[in-house]
Amino acid sequence: MKPLLSTLNRDGSRHFLHPKLAHGRFLNRRRLVGYSLIALFVLLPRIRIGGRPAFLIDLVTREISAFGAVFRPTDGFLLALLGLTIVATVFWITALFGRVWCGWGCPQTIYLELVFRPIERLLKRHPITKLAVYAALSFALANVFLAYFVGTDRLELWVFESPREHVAGFSLVMAVSALMLFDFAYFREQMCIVTCPYGRLQAVLLDRQSSIVGYDATRGEPRGKHKKSLPVVGGACIDCHACVAVCPTGIDIRDGLQMECVGCAQCIDACDDIMTKTHQPRGLIRYTSQDELAGSGRHLLRVRTIVYPVLVALALIGLVWQTTARAETEIWIDRISGPSFVTLPSGEVTSQLLLKLENRTETRRSYRFELVATPGTLRSALPSWEVAPRHSVSIPLFVDLPRSAFIAGELRGHVRLTSDAGFTQLIDVTLFGPDGGPR
Repeated sequence: MKPLLSTLNRDGSRHFLHPKLAHGRFLNRRRLVGYSLIALFVLLPRIRIGGRPAFLIDLVTREISAFGAVFRPTDGFLLALLGLTIVATVFWITALFGRVWCGWGCPQTIYLELVFRPIERLLKRHPITKLAVYAALSFALANVFLAYFVGTDRLELWVFESPREHVAGFSLVMAVSALMLFDFAYFREQMCIVTCPYGRLQAVLLDRQSSIVGYDATRGEPRGKHKKSLPVVGGACIDCHACVAVCPTGIDIRDGLQMECVGCAQCIDACDDIMTKTHQPRGLIRYTSQDELAGSGRHLLRVRTIVYPVLVALALIGLVWQTTARAETEIWIDRISGPSFVTLPSGEVTSQLLLKLENRTETRRSYRFELVATPGTLRSALPSWEVAPRHSVSIPLFVDLPRSAFIAGELRGHVRLTSDAGFTQLIDVTLFGPDGGPR
């Protein structure tokens, strides 16, 4: 009985895959794409646009920097548009080109097939040296990965200063390095076969017109044998198992579309080489679609290939418009941890406000507050508040009011915010106090 997974033996133990390398046109293209993406992965956190990283999901400050735009937790609608853009783009690309991301763009595939496996082939007789190189590469890769979440400046402090000064950061670097080593030295292709959900989603994202790596059974079957002095007997497939020997996930592409297939085209290069040697046309295994293999035509324009790009366009337009239309200053009322009002010995009531102010510009700004059409006196710890570029600050304000100003324990008021750059905004506030006035 055939095991359920290509990485399992019949007795349930782990079957380690050691795929051969098939040289060919697709391998050359994947190398060009893969090594270019590795360079981009390494350099992107260090590229600065507007003084900020080109891309950073900052877990410390809870910000996302993406090519000059900054998104914070308060930008819920913008983050939703960004997420919709990414998801719709993935759906669109998958509907057109199948699992091209898995085979050509995923860091797991790129680093495993273009970095770690070549080292394994080179150092297969020196396991200790191979493990040491793996550990060094895992540490470097972990630092690149973490740079997308903590920033290069903070990461360099963790790495180059004493671990005792950054115990948490150093522990995080070492933990991620250990996980990377476990992944690329042991877990490997099981990340694609067992863990990653994208392969299982392809049943929903693909249709019969989507691009896949497929075996042309009409031409290949029945499988025959080949002798140099005789023509191929039967179909074009000579059952050489070259396609199985080079598959990084250990499947037989001749069994049809499978979840484990990552679309890397290694089986295409291997089969094309065999077809050339047996003097047969290439393309027995090729990029195709289920409908093409069944004898139907190829249609790029379909419902999903129209709906998905429309969604991408609408989400992008909304994202760009909302991002460029954002005010230079964002302010909202934050929660107060203590009592919302205090009664003074004079009988007046001090109502407390906590405002969160965010300076979205690239320059330092000074802000002032004043009451508008509200009976009372506004007090602040500072006459004006200086806020650094792209930073936020919590500002406590106190309003002294007569007890009689409150109706049912509340008073609707207005606070005007003014910046030194001429920005102004009227903020509606609710001041809380005792039930001192008429109902």
